[in-house]
Amino acid sequence: MADSPQAGRSVVVIQEGDAGRRVDAIVAAALHVSRTKAASWCARGLVTERPVGDPGEGRTVSKSAKASSGTELVVEVPAEQDPLEVKVETVENLTILADDPDYVVVDKPPGVAAHPSPGWVGPTVVGGLAGAGYRISTSGAPERQGIVHRLDVGTSGIMVVAKSERAYTALKDAFRDRTPHKTYHAVVQGLPDPLNGTIDAPIARHPGHDWKFAVIDGGRESVTHYQTLEAFGRATLVEVQLETGRTHQIRVHFAALRHPCAGDLTYGADPTLAVRLGLTRQWLHAHRLGFAHPVTGEWVEYESPYPQDLVYALGVLRGE
Repeated sequence: MADSPQAGRSVVVIQEGDAGRRVDAIVAAALHVSRTKAASWCARGLVTERPVGDPGEGRTVSKSAKASSGTELVVEVPAEQDPLEVKVETVENLTILADDPDYVVVDKPPGVAAHPSPGWVGPTVVGGLAGAGYRISTSGAPERQGIVHRLDVGTSGIMVVAKSERAYTALKDAFRDRTPHKTYHAVVQGLPDPLNGTIDAPIARHPGHDWKFAVIDGGRESVTHYQTLEAFGRATLVEVQLETGRTHQIRVHFAALRHPCAGDLTYGADPTLAVRLGLTRQWLHAHRLGFAHPVTGEWVEYESPYPQDLVYALGVLRGE
């Protein structure tokens, strides 16, 4: 992408071939910005449509609106820094587990997002890699370059990030086709019944909370397999394999069974137990990740040890 346009008013005349295309796509191409940025401008009411040459203010349009022939888009380009711009930074405790010519495997600490997003002002994996001197794939939206899968901000553990364009394409396809093996460890409240099992329940955005998800009829297919590793009475350490990869999937599925991840107050965990275990986030860790090498096809697998806060919580549960 080219540098962002200067702040002020920009006018984009709808060409004949653009009639019927989405507004955000047209704005992104015309002003040389990411589609995500163009969509955010639409959401903020900064893009209006009017007849060509009409001096009026026109009408605001949504990002998914289809442009009409004989009209022009008026874009009020904001002066402030885009919140989705990647910030080059040093991210404490972001550990490199493997550095391949085509990808890098990181051990993401809690409190770090995979990439910039609206409303998030904290550190990111993308920014941390940039700060450490890594050059990652330029495929995808600028703020998500190299990102082929994500972990929640409060979830620690393994992520792979593409460095080359060929790796980005191959890994993106692999995660879409569900061929990587993703193994998580979680401490859930109580004792699941059965001890080993599968949770097959559709997930969709929570109808009452934009930032939460829930098991809802008609939601997207979501399948979670789990196995009990260690039972403590008030809580249980489980190993989890994901067949699908929905947002908050493990947290939502175990909350639906009334066994939320310990420390996960968003999904109904006991705050008293969280304090006792010293948890300020959910006990959930991406422990192992296996996938076919994006170039050679050879199967590779990486493992991440528990971070200190999760080790401490386990010690309390074991009475150490």
